[in-house]
Amino acid sequence: MLRVSSVSGANPGPWYTLSFTRWKSSHYDVVVGVLSARSNRELRDAIRNTWLKHLLRHPALSQRVLVKFIIGARGCDVPVEDREDPYSCRLLNISNPVLNQEIEAFSLSEEGSSGLSEARVVSVSFRVLHPIVITSLGVFYEASDEGFQRNITVKLYQAEQEEALFTARFSPPSCGVQVNKLWYKPVEQFILPESFEGTVVWESQDLHGLVSGNLHRVTVHDGGGVLRIITAGEGALPHEFMEGVEGVAGGFIYTIQEGDALLRSLHSRPQRLADHMRSLHEEDALLSEESSVHGDIVFVDVVDTYRNVPAKLLNFYRWTVETTSFSLLLKTDDDCYIDLESVFKRISQKSLDGPNVWWGNFRLNWAVDRTGKWQELEYPSPAYPAFACGSGYVISRDIVNWLASNSGRLKTYQGEDVSMGIWMAAIGPRRYQDSLWLCEKTCETGMLSSPQYSPHELTELWELKGVCGDPCQCATR
Repeated sequence: MLRVSSVSGANPGPWYTLSFTRWKSSHYDVVVGVLSARSNRELRDAIRNTWLKHLLRHPALSQRVLVKFIIGARGCDVPVEDREDPYSCRLLNISNPVLNQEIEAFSLSEEGSSGLSEARVVSVSFRVLHPIVITSLGVFYEASDEGFQRNITVKLYQAEQEEALFTARFSPPSCGVQVNKLWYKPVEQFILPESFEGTVVWESQDLHGLVSGNLHRVTVHDGGGVLRIITAGEGALPHEFMEGVEGVAGGFIYTIQEGDALLRSLHSRPQRLADHMRSLHEEDALLSEESSVHGDIVFVDVVDTYRNVPAKLLNFYRWTVETTSFSLLLKTDDDCYIDLESVFKRISQKSLDGPNVWWGNFRLNWAVDRTGKWQELEYPSPAYPAFACGSGYVISRDIVNWLASNSGRLKTYQGEDVSMGIWMAAIGPRRYQDSLWLCEKTCETGMLSSPQYSPHELTELWELKGVCGDPCQCATR
């Protein structure tokens, strides 16, 4: 157990020193893990010159806290311009694009892998990796002499939107134009940009159902890599279609836009890759030097991208358990202000140094994003379990042990904060809600953490703390 006693200091705010009934020199009361990107040297230096510098000089805390920056050991070997998105390390794998002609997105084999389905709604989702224009929407038809005998509506939605971008309606007197095994109708044409995510929904308006094919048995024509098909079962549909069947009941015709720019980009890839690899080698050398000088970096065996942050955290948990004796672990980010003295004071006041503790500011019933930076395609529910804001939270050693021992089996999701919530739902720790772990960039008296600061802003905030004891009280003076 730890005790907190107040002592006077030069600054007007309270200072706290700690005494311990039992400890050994190799034991830390708190390990602080600071998630940091390889390129964020200025943020790390701002921390080293503010709260970490103060910690190392503090007579009581300096021996009781271990601070480490968590950095991926490898940079992404794909230049940003050639990635599918800036948050992952996946190559935008476009080759031999089909230019200056219309492309049918889906086709059926001659053996006929489609059949009459009882499904009234079938849908498929896709992502655009290079700008396209959809010119027509289509439906499969039955090979019979009776002609087109169905009433079907086809709609294209942008992900997370309730209103259809465009609609085509098919009926016996108005079935459109037949191409191969589909009937097509033209739609309003506008460019779907790179990173656009959409869902095509086929709805039967009568009792006959749909002629559909299993998504995995339909031939996809991706134009050389400008389209990526996403499974519909991941919750990407508007809510009224969530009971639909994953599959394809037709298709669409599209053309690739900006073909000349695409060809120029593909042609310049080799030189871009060579320049990028030189930059990676230079970055490796700078990080090695930084680590040697400061001794405060843990390089984890992960490619350093945003999508890999949960894996970085799990690797750090393993490192901490394997190398360190500690009681609590505080996780934060490199753009966050942290007040460790206030953290220790609160631990003592609320007796938060026991087992099975998760102390943070929790988001409840947080909706799952299906698009953008926080896109989640792996977690099927519409809302996440409770999770703590990533600016700062504390967990007890037994929880860290559980995470480390199960790290090989724990599935990672789009962010480390929501991943923690999903992992923690399996063990049900005692959650201690504390709004002073701030979720947004703001200044609140007594705050334990606050996120999203630049290096200059972190320095200014700490200087205000030196003047007023609490940086947020300076504004009221």
